[in-house]
Amino acid sequence: HKMGSGWSWSRKEGSDEDHAADALAGWREIQRRLAAEQHGLYVLDEFTYPINWGWIDLDEVVDTLSHRTGHQHVMITGRRADPKLLDIADLVTEMTKIKHPMDAGQKGQRGIEW
Repeated sequence: HKMGSGWSWSRKEGSDEDHAADALAGWREIQRRLAAEQHGLYVLDEFTYPINWGWIDLDEVVDTLSHRTGHQHVMITGRRADPKLLDIADLVTEMTKIKHPMDAGQKGQRGIEW
């Protein structure tokens, strides 16, 4: 389920306040689904950005993830993850791009980049 207003570098029209509201609404939906144990795996792609921009409260994210019920896996991607987020993570990786189709002008692919 796609939430938010697009990639961090290519957003739909609207103000930062509009995008912040969309990001927060998406986070609220994730919280609801976590509480309902609706899915086993959540991919919060590029989620570090709305946290870093102050659109979503870091401490709330840490609390929600630390106290989720069930055996849900939550994958968060994005650069510059806050140390508080890293501290509660079970697995942390750092990726370095060697080559990407976008380098050759290929647009993002449904199911891969979005």
